[in-house]
Amino acid sequence: MDSLDKLLAQLKAEYDEDEPTLQHSQVAKSFSTQESKSSSLIDNLLAEVKADFAVQDAAEELKKQQELEQEKIHLAQIKAQQLETLKVEAVTWLENLDPFSSEGLWFERFAQGYPSKLEAAIEYLKSNS
Repeated sequence: MDSLDKLLAQLKAEYDEDEPTLQHSQVAKSFSTQESKSSSLIDNLLAEVKADFAVQDAAEELKKQQELEQEKIHLAQIKAQQLETLKVEAVTWLENLDPFSSEGLWFERFAQGYPSKLEAAIEYLKSNS
């Protein structure tokens, strides 16, 4: 029994010597694991924030494009309205134009470069506005 007690005492001594190293190793592993989890949590949070900003940027870009499209439509409507007004003015101008006057003779030559007298009158009135 004495040798058995010595053997147990020796094992206990070796265990007690290894225990601080083992505890330190476990603490280091635990810290490393926590650091790893913390790092991955931060990475995930950063990825989410980055994704949120990307979505927000895309939404703002879409809104800008829609505003530009609305502006183009509005400008096209204004141009169409102006053209309609010019057409009415051109029809009135053509009705009042004496074809044998100097202006009427000049306009006849001017209108030869256009598909119709109305289009020529619109262009003429537009350039004089």
